[in-house]
Amino acid sequence: MKAMILAAGRGTRLGEHSRTVPKAMQTIAGKPLVGYHLDWLKSAGVTDVVINLHHLGDRIVDYVGDGRKFGLAVHYSPEKTLLETGGGIVAALPTLGKEPFLILLGDIFTDFPFSRFPTSLPENSSMHMLLTPTPGFRAWGDFDWADGRVTGRGEGYVYCGLALFDPVLLAGRRAEPFSLREPMFDAVARGRVTGQVWDGYWTDIGTPEQLSEVRERLGKASPPR
Repeated sequence: MKAMILAAGRGTRLGEHSRTVPKAMQTIAGKPLVGYHLDWLKSAGVTDVVINLHHLGDRIVDYVGDGRKFGLAVHYSPEKTLLETGGGIVAALPTLGKEPFLILLGDIFTDFPFSRFPTSLPENSSMHMLLTPTPGFRAWGDFDWADGRVTGRGEGYVYCGLALFDPVLLAGRRAEPFSLREPMFDAVARGRVTGQVWDGYWTDIGTPEQLSEVRERLGKASPPR
């Protein structure tokens, strides 16, 4: 099982927090965010991880190295210019291969047990995603969901930034800037996306307020493994 962590973004909404420290290296309970991500992926059965890099990517490489201290093999996909989520994945496909792999956005935090996420796609599915009921800090949702399938775009649920992804959805695409939302929304419209719902804790770390909230929460409890 392989996975990709999307960690190339500038994190501009974090303001001064991300000026000298990339979002993936923001510390929570004394541990960089990417360290949690690698531990979670290991618990899901992942053996190889690709991390894309752009803004201050050397800071991530210095911390993660080749991944052995996490029990993983970690590879890097540097981007001279930002390729966004879709283009970044296309650029990494030579390392990721042709089989389905996990995608993890590099700015989320959750207590979801990754061992509960599937390692193979359900029948008639090209993408399986983790969803959560639209939280209060989001002005709108992403999708509607029923009986294990993402039924369309809607307000009920938010995509949590974790998905099992068949690269066939990117067939014919080039390593140029484009959002993964494009093939994702197309697959939803064709009924090719399944999903599961997590009612526990989840947040994206997009603002200083959200970063402070996660730090405060983890300061009062043992960090999830």
